[in-house]
Amino acid sequence: MKLEHLISTKQFRFREELREIFETAGEMEKREKSGKFPPDCSGKILATVFYEPSTRTRFSFETAMYKLGGNVITSENAAEFSSAKKGESLEDSMRVISGYADAIVLRHPEEGSALRASKSARVPLINAGDGSGEHPTQALLDLYTAEKELARLDDISIAFVGDLKYSRTIHSTLYLLPLYRNIRVCLVSPPQLKLPEEYEEYLREKNIPFEEVATAEEAAGRADILSVTRIQQERFASREEYERLKGSYVINKKVLDRMKKDSIIMHPLPRVSEIAPEVDEDARAAYFRQTKNGVYVRMALLKMMLLGS
Repeated sequence: MKLEHLISTKQFRFREELREIFETAGEMEKREKSGKFPPDCSGKILATVFYEPSTRTRFSFETAMYKLGGNVITSENAAEFSSAKKGESLEDSMRVISGYADAIVLRHPEEGSALRASKSARVPLINAGDGSGEHPTQALLDLYTAEKELARLDDISIAFVGDLKYSRTIHSTLYLLPLYRNIRVCLVSPPQLKLPEEYEEYLREKNIPFEEVATAEEAAGRADILSVTRIQQERFASREEYERLKGSYVINKKVLDRMKKDSIIMHPLPRVSEIAPEVDEDARAAYFRQTKNGVYVRMALLKMMLLGS
């Protein structure tokens, strides 16, 4: 499989495409355990261009590139410390950076910005989050994690808890679910942050059953995966509304007691207060393992996009 750009998970039409990514990620994981890293991307340069803050996505992409033998140039606050501050357009920035790097990883606060940028980029571009639009590599690493933890991706029930309106990770994940069989979805959110209608309509079109429930406890009792997201302060125009909603759901010991013994809790992180620290040591808490898997999946994607299958 050859990817020119990775903008949306809607690009993946066959589960075999994800299987290729996951198998390559598994190979990367084996390499790390053996301590052997052939310099697949020696001489290649990755540009990480972030107009919004990031810890896991930026560091894991940069770590992935270094482990592949490549190098990195980075702008961790491109909104302030690049020519965007002088008024340079995103399109011009991508055209220029294409002359310095072999691939670009872009995070930008505007929905649709990654697609715009890809039309100007002259090298492969990866969407690392475009506002509340999508975050395709997070969705891929989440499914990779789920398969490792559950040993399957068919016949599962997924409960999405928290901010369903603005969560680009959930939006990207939903587009991948039709590739698997017998998927059931449970939605838990405040009314103000419910899943947008376009995504509900997508689930209907793909014949994926979903229901809305009022509490995390109710969802936990039936889910194989409890996928939690934070209430995102940066998406609110009003600080007061954020403060009113931020503690709507908390995964704690009470929720753990309702969960299946072989289920898992996932979270793209960072968390604020939506998962209590008491949950961290439970074997079902997969979110720190999930962050580590991000390196392997992003190694796989960089190798495939820079070198081909």
